[in-house]
Amino acid sequence: MTDYVKRKELLLELNSKISDCSLCPLSSSRTNTVPGEGSIETPVVFVGEGPGADEDASGRPFVGRAGELLTKILESVKLSREDIFITNIVKCRPPKNRVPTAEEQKACSPYMLSQLAIIRPKLIVALGATALSYFVNEEGIQITKVRGRIFDWIGGIKVFAMFHPSYLLRNASRAPGSPKSLTWEDIQNVRKMYDQLLSGRNIDI
Repeated sequence: MTDYVKRKELLLELNSKISDCSLCPLSSSRTNTVPGEGSIETPVVFVGEGPGADEDASGRPFVGRAGELLTKILESVKLSREDIFITNIVKCRPPKNRVPTAEEQKACSPYMLSQLAIIRPKLIVALGATALSYFVNEEGIQITKVRGRIFDWIGGIKVFAMFHPSYLLRNASRAPGSPKSLTWEDIQNVRKMYDQLLSGRNIDI
């Protein structure tokens, strides 16, 4: 069995465990679990906070309006969803799309950590303050102040902070210095880091 096949099987087993999960109250109100999707050989994993209504209905991450915008952001630098892996801190939709509680994140995060152990990325792109605060272990972190920054995480993995696409939907301006303008800078850096990692180099932006 090749390494790729073994990791693919491990991810499928993990998805099955996620679908049967009842570790927190979110399991009682979900339609579908949303484990994540994409390449298991990618050096880059994008992590959001949790599924919304469209994701809960489909079982796929980032397929609503915010997801469509994320796809366009990726395509702007000639990246596709198949080039990366996309997941969330929690795999079930919090009611009314509220922020998942610390208890919910603690209960669910081992699934994400298992995904990362299987995929073995070198870079995690944290979309929004909730995802970022999990990795940097800092409550109340303001994404507006730290987006575009790189943080060190375990195992030499780097974490890059970006705005969540839902935030961009609420801030439509494209003026210089606007969230959308800054996101254009950030995704270009993600593309640069992706290329560096694919060619076996260290991240340098």
